[in-house]
Amino acid sequence: MELGVCYYPEHWPESRWPEDARLMVQAGLTRVRIGEFAWSRIEPEQGRFDWGWLDRAIDVLHGAGLGIIMGTPTATPPKWIVDAMPDMVAIDRDGKPRGFGSRRHYCFSHTGYAREAARITRAVAERYGSHPGVVAWQTDNEYGCHDTAQSFSSAARAAFRRWLADRYGTALSLNQAWGNVFWSMEYRSFDEIDLPNLTVTEANPAHWLAFRRFSSDQVVAFNRAQVEILRQCSPGRDITHNAMGFYTGYDHHDLAADLDVLGWDSYPLGFLEMFRFSEDDKRRFAHQGHPDIAAFHHDLYRGCARGGRWSVLEQQPGPVNWARHNPAPLPGMVRLWTLEAYAHGAELVSYFRWRQFPQAQEQMHAGLLRPDASPAPALAEARAAADDLATLTGGAPAKQAAVIFSYPAEWMTQIQPQGDGKSALWAAFNCYSALRRLGLNVDILSPDANLDGYALVIVPCLPIVPDALVASLQGFKGEVVIGPRSGSRGDDFAIPPTLAPGKLEQLVAGRVVLSESWRPGLGIEGEGWLATGWFDHLEGEATPDMTGIDGRVACWKHGRVRYAACWPEGSFIEAVVERAARDAGLPAEPLPDHIRHRRRGDTLFAFDYESAEVSITCGKDGSGRGSSADR
Repeated sequence: MELGVCYYPEHWPESRWPEDARLMVQAGLTRVRIGEFAWSRIEPEQGRFDWGWLDRAIDVLHGAGLGIIMGTPTATPPKWIVDAMPDMVAIDRDGKPRGFGSRRHYCFSHTGYAREAARITRAVAERYGSHPGVVAWQTDNEYGCHDTAQSFSSAARAAFRRWLADRYGTALSLNQAWGNVFWSMEYRSFDEIDLPNLTVTEANPAHWLAFRRFSSDQVVAFNRAQVEILRQCSPGRDITHNAMGFYTGYDHHDLAADLDVLGWDSYPLGFLEMFRFSEDDKRRFAHQGHPDIAAFHHDLYRGCARGGRWSVLEQQPGPVNWARHNPAPLPGMVRLWTLEAYAHGAELVSYFRWRQFPQAQEQMHAGLLRPDASPAPALAEARAAADDLATLTGGAPAKQAAVIFSYPAEWMTQIQPQGDGKSALWAAFNCYSALRRLGLNVDILSPDANLDGYALVIVPCLPIVPDALVASLQGFKGEVVIGPRSGSRGDDFAIPPTLAPGKLEQLVAGRVVLSESWRPGLGIEGEGWLATGWFDHLEGEATPDMTGIDGRVACWKHGRVRYAACWPEGSFIEAVVERAARDAGLPAEPLPDHIRHRRRGDTLFAFDYESAEVSITCGKDGSGRGSSADR
């Protein structure tokens, strides 16, 4: 695994560049990511390019022995482009323009901006595509960041209408698929269809699902246009993009299909603070991050990536600037996060950023160097991680359990949650965390993935179940857990004629005849577990597997298949997963809640999220035999 850093030579005096490059190499770094925000310096005015400074920066970095990941600068179009095409900016859900002054101020559907993005991509690729120092490319930066995957502009409306015509063929077919007879929502032509925002009350969920699919396709198409240019102008280099944490605005499986490597940006402390973790977890792990935040995304994006190739393109090295509260990592955590990425199969960990910039929006975002160029604490930890990596021998992560997740599932639970917080993404996270607490390796797979080699598969919440998954589960020999709402909808958000779980009915041996969502305080209490949040009433041949003290059944079983009738969270899903893992013959032993294991090849990694210590044990089965080292 390579180590790298994100660097912005345009931020610093040119006289400083050689020293920065020397220090990077001294710290054990071999890759440097540049250029993704530099459009205004590359092209100060339309058609007038200033390549000199970037030529020299690339030569300095390459001359020091660093491989360069070059970014296309399309996330930050300069002011002269916005002035020339003021309608290129995205429009938010409330109908307000998202203008110039920060970043990501463009609409994916605007054809004029798409031409400009292709033009600058080609210019940069033609200039540096054959440079020996450029080893890879990154497209744009964090697609969808700041809630920008969706735009409600006139350009988006026109493109959406074309997308609908391609999908449905006729307005009559669309009306039937969406159930538009309800509330007299029928259309006579595609030109009558507006975007689903600004309605009096909620829009038709089928309308929203179509718009979410369309918006995702727009992101994928925008990215593909850059990829095609880069492959033409810079053959033989990997192409990547940096996805984000807990972000589902587009389908990462579709995006990754066009990439060689899928990257993501890892900020465990910021994510802990900003997302739905308990107050106890936020206090306890304030300086470490929840033990499953980074690993969940490692395995999610490895499952999305073509050939399983993934990386961390931005790794938090200190306090960030964008969370509600921004603590510093516990000493040792940057090193732990780095080794954990290795244990999950990363090809690269790149720290963000090299040096803290004393101006503008991110001046409080720490780097490996402080603003005065003195070392920040993470610099030594990066060097220590590089030394650790030099002693490790690789190997494939062991296959044990798999969690099935799809992005449309999360879109559907956002559109129609039917209960506060009932999210497919977080259902997947809860199942993943429950498996990790048992010390198991977990992969997160798409519904069409191959299930060979796994002992346990969990489908936490999958409203639309593709035929390929049904066939895979029917032929699967291991244990299966299916969660609520799975199979509950068709492709256009309609309840299936046979009711939930739809295509999974034969596997489950039951039908869901009624679904309830529960407020906090309601639930089913069992022996050592409490089921909350949701309750599916199942009728059929399945037998009770977990019954509460009041006689209600929280989990059903039919052969090797369990159906969790309550929401997959808390002690309930932990109990379900532990039963299934034991039935699957997996070595499932509950770990202390701050310890996580990962097996890669012959090596067992143990990560202590309380002390920031990492134990690395080598042996044929990673079980503790062989040499052991605490690093």
